[in-house]
Amino acid sequence: MNERMTDSLSARSGLERMRHWWRRLASSVLPGRGEGAADYSRERLVAELEALFEDYRRQRGGEASARARAERMAALYRAADAAERAAVLNLIAHAFVPERRALEAALGAMQSANNEIEASHAEAQLRTALNAPRAHFLSQFNLLADGVKFLVDLRADVLEVLPHEPSLEVLKVELDGLLTSWFDPGFLELRRITWRSPALVLEKLMRHEAVHPIESWDDLRNRLDTDRRCYAFFHPRLPDEPLIFVEIALVKGQSASVQTLLDERAPAQEPRTADTATFYSISNTQRGLRGISFGNLLLKRVIEDLRRDLPQIQVFATLSPLPGFRKWLDGQAEAAPLAAALARPGWQHDAKLAAELQEPLEKLCARYLLEAKSGARPLDPVASFHLENGAFLHRIFWLADTSERGMLQSYGMMVSYRYDLPEVDRNHDRFLRNGHIAAASRVRRLVG
Repeated sequence: MNERMTDSLSARSGLERMRHWWRRLASSVLPGRGEGAADYSRERLVAELEALFEDYRRQRGGEASARARAERMAALYRAADAAERAAVLNLIAHAFVPERRALEAALGAMQSANNEIEASHAEAQLRTALNAPRAHFLSQFNLLADGVKFLVDLRADVLEVLPHEPSLEVLKVELDGLLTSWFDPGFLELRRITWRSPALVLEKLMRHEAVHPIESWDDLRNRLDTDRRCYAFFHPRLPDEPLIFVEIALVKGQSASVQTLLDERAPAQEPRTADTATFYSISNTQRGLRGISFGNLLLKRVIEDLRRDLPQIQVFATLSPLPGFRKWLDGQAEAAPLAAALARPGWQHDAKLAAELQEPLEKLCARYLLEAKSGARPLDPVASFHLENGAFLHRIFWLADTSERGMLQSYGMMVSYRYDLPEVDRNHDRFLRNGHIAAASRVRRLVG
C-alpha cells in the first residue's frame, strides 16, 4: 500500500470515527430531545461544529481560514450551555485520538527492539504515534488573541465535569501538557501591583481575593499602602490577568492578628523600619490553572525582590488560615469536652472562657498540623503548600482571625510558616522524600 493510500485511509477512518461521535452526541449525550426550540438549537450546534471539525481535519484554507475557523469554534463553545459544553468536550476527547494501527506498530517495535539503536527508533516512533490529533486541535486556538485564555477556561470546564465524566481524563492530560509548557516559569512576569495599577487589574484583585475578601475600594487602597506590598505573576498573552497574587504587610515583629493587620484606621508604618514581611494572603485567579503550580516560585521571587529593596528585613513568614481545622476538630473524641463551650455564640469575647479553651485548642491544633494526614501529605492544604515550598511550621496563633469566616474555619486559629532561606531547600527535600514536617520546638512541645 503506497503512502498516499495510507494517508487517505487514515483520514477517512478519522472522519468516520468523528461522525460516529457526532451521531452519539446528537442521539444520547445532548439532553432535551423533543424540546422544540432548544432541540433545534442543539441540532444546529452539532451541524455547524461537524462542518468546522471536518474542515479542520482536511486543513482547508490557509492561516486566515484556520484562524477564522478557530474563532468560530471558540464562539460556539462559549455560547453553549453547560450540558452542551460537556458533550462537546467528550466529542473532542474521542474524535481526535491516535491512529490505532500506528500505535500498535510502535508498541510492537518497542517490544521487539534488540539493541539501544532499535529501542531509540522505536521510542521515537511511539512518541510520534502518541502525539494525538487532539493536541494539534487544541493548539490551533493559540492563533487567537485570547486563545490562551480560552484554553484555560476550557480546562476549568474539564475539571468541573471530570468527576462525572472520567473519560475526559485524557483531554485533561492533553491540556495539562499544553498549559504547563505555555505557562513555563520562564514566560511569567513578576509585577508589583500598586494603587496606580490599571483599574482592570485592581478589580480582578478584589474579585479573586480568596483568603480575606476585600470589602471596598478603601480596603483595597489600605492593602496597597506604603507599608504593604502586592505582587502577581502575569503571562504575556494575558497582560491584564493576574494569574496568582500575594499580599504582604511590612511590620515590626510577627503579626498575631489579621484584624489588626488589615485595620484601615491604623496609620501606615515606615517600611524602612520593618524587620518582618508577613505574607497574609495568596490567591489564584484562574480556575483553569488549578494544579499547574507556580505559587512556590512566586514566593521565592517576591522574597528576592523584598531582600533587594528592603535589606533590613530578616524574617519572611506567613499568617495563614487553617481551612480544615474546625471540621477535623469536631470529629475528634478529645474535643468532645470542649464542644459545649465552643458551641456558645460569641465565646471568643468571653475572656475567662477563652482563656480556659486556649491551651487545649492549641494542643489539638498542633496535632492537626503535625499528625493529621491525607495520604502521605498533611490534611491541611495550606500547610501542604508551604511545607512543600520549604517553609517550616513556626507558630500557632490564638484567636488571630475572629471574623465570621475565621471562626467557621478554625475557631479563630491561625498559623505562621517561616521561610528561613538557608534551610528552604533542605526542608523541601525532606518533605518530599519522607513527609518530614519541619517545625519549631515550641510547636512540637504542644503535642508532648
